[in-house]
Amino acid sequence: MKKVFGILISVFFISSCFSSPAGNSAHPPSNQIWDDLLYKYVTNEGLVNYKGIISEKASFESYLNSLSNNPPSSTWTSKEKEAYWINVYNAFTVKLIIDHYPVKSIKDIGPYIQIPFVNTPWQKEFFKIGEEDMKLDAVEHDKLRKQFNDPRVHFAIVCASMSCPKLRNEAYEGSTLDAQLDDQARAFLAAKSKNIITPDKLQLSKIFSWYKGDFTKNGSLIDFLNKYAPVKINTDPDIDYLDYNWNLNQQ
Repeated sequence: MKKVFGILISVFFISSCFSSPAGNSAHPPSNQIWDDLLYKYVTNEGLVNYKGIISEKASFESYLNSLSNNPPSSTWTSKEKEAYWINVYNAFTVKLIIDHYPVKSIKDIGPYIQIPFVNTPWQKEFFKIGEEDMKLDAVEHDKLRKQFNDPRVHFAIVCASMSCPKLRNEAYEGSTLDAQLDDQARAFLAAKSKNIITPDKLQLSKIFSWYKGDFTKNGSLIDFLNKYAPVKINTDPDIDYLDYNWNLNQQ
């Protein structure tokens, strides 16, 4: 009887190990795999070696599964939730690219028609978070923009394109999120391929036009830019917006 009971306990333990999601819903899942992949295959400038990530696809998929199986819970801090959704957006964007690689642009991933934000790759429901079918647009607009009111997320989430903010070569973590987002904002504004800033003339990324409302909730656009810009911007500069380069952000 004891032997049978011991076998049942062992079977239950093994079954629990294999059926439990990767991570504990009381805490965010570990980002170690994602952190390692980013360190190995993303340059300091944010260029991605997609072939390298494909070579470790099994490991990458295990990380994606841990995100899918561990949606945020009430025990997480607000910063942990925000970092989680940024990692979800970036990791599943990379999945979208490698699932269709090689591509010259994320816009080559159909269906795509020439109407902004309609029937685009960002509208594809191709992954789950918990039991919810999810698309990248929902992560950006419903989870990040709506819930956290933090315009710095626009410098962290990456659309796999040259004009996007750089893909950071480390995962986002709740404990260091503010410092990471501030660093991303400074890097984005200092990158002359994305923004050209002088005291009296600004040639800005279209991100600042598309999402102007996010950047002006607590002051003017200039007020926001002056928190992170490489030079002090005067009160009433000339402002133009640069063409957006949708070519793939690959090495």
